[in-house]
Amino acid sequence: MRVVFMGTPEFALPSLRGLVEGGYDIVGVYTRPDRLAGRGRALTPPAVKTAALDYGLPVFQPPGLRRPEAVEELASLRPDVIVVCAFGVILRQPVLDIPAKGVLNVHPSLLPRHRGASPIAAAILAGDEQTGVTIMLLDPGMDTGPILSQRTVPISAWDTSGSLGERLAEVGAELLLEVVPRWLADEIEPQPQDDSLATQAPLLSKEDGAIDWNLPAIDIWRR
Repeated sequence: MRVVFMGTPEFALPSLRGLVEGGYDIVGVYTRPDRLAGRGRALTPPAVKTAALDYGLPVFQPPGLRRPEAVEELASLRPDVIVVCAFGVILRQPVLDIPAKGVLNVHPSLLPRHRGASPIAAAILAGDEQTGVTIMLLDPGMDTGPILSQRTVPISAWDTSGSLGERLAEVGAELLLEVVPRWLADEIEPQPQDDSLATQAPLLSKEDGAIDWNLPAIDIWRR
């Protein structure tokens, strides 16, 4: 099976590593373009790009996947399945239609709770006692596609987005490696999400980090 992997930050590294070590034929790794970072504003590659090059995998960094030429380039790789993990780009129908086995997404929440770009922070801010990872099929909506599998992860009172994210990344990779072979063998029946239970986790802004010192101590800590 030919696999295309799409991811950008460190969160995606365990999933990429798992697919590589699992012997999957990764025919391309898509990640975001290099960006200026740090005090020196040096051009810095995404974590996934660095790892993919270390593995000797072909890397693609288009500015987006809406232009016909970008879609054609992806289609030319003839992927049987695409695996997405924190890619940072919304995929449209022309991309979703390319792989015969669809586009699998590693989402760090128990969908339909915390759909969106900041599910880890949203779970902490909401005071959730547990969260988890969902392996789902992407559709044109924002994390609205059918669910293939889920795994629960507890949240401690001392968790930060960083510490919780590290655990979710590892659990997500483990679950992905369980799901992929079963999905490719047609052993999983996708389950639709219950939209009535959905909550949103939009991208956080600097303003979201503002602290109201009149809040209870636990709410201040969560920020």
